[in-house]
Amino acid sequence: QVQLVESGGGLVQPGGSLRLACSVSGFSLGDNAIAWIRQRPGREQEGVACSSSEDSGAIYTGTFYTRSVKGRFTISRDNAKNTVYLQMNNLTTEDTAVYYCAAPRASSRCRRAMDYWGNGTLVTVSS
Repeated sequence: QVQLVESGGGLVQPGGSLRLACSVSGFSLGDNAIAWIRQRPGREQEGVACSSSEDSGAIYTGTFYTRSVKGRFTISRDNAKNTVYLQMNNLTTEDTAVYYCAAPRASSRCRRAMDYWGNGTLVTVSS
């Protein structure tokens, strides 16, 4: 049974930092792509970052970020711990959202459609 469990959300002031973690069970993170997706209030879901497990240089391999977080957020993975992280720096109120960890089934490459989802962790950026 696949489970993705997020942690690390909370309240932070603008300009602050948070690190989210997602513990994965049921498949090997080293063989699979993994992503962070957020749901901001009143807006559609948005893919924030994705990390493929394949490093061939082929399409949809590598690390991807949505434009608004480039240079501020970093996705990283510890395959030995089956855990993925999202380091978020220089946070703004626009980053307030529920952040979900998600993964495609049996895919080493990033793609839009996700099959597995965590329950989400709330990040609130406010002074």
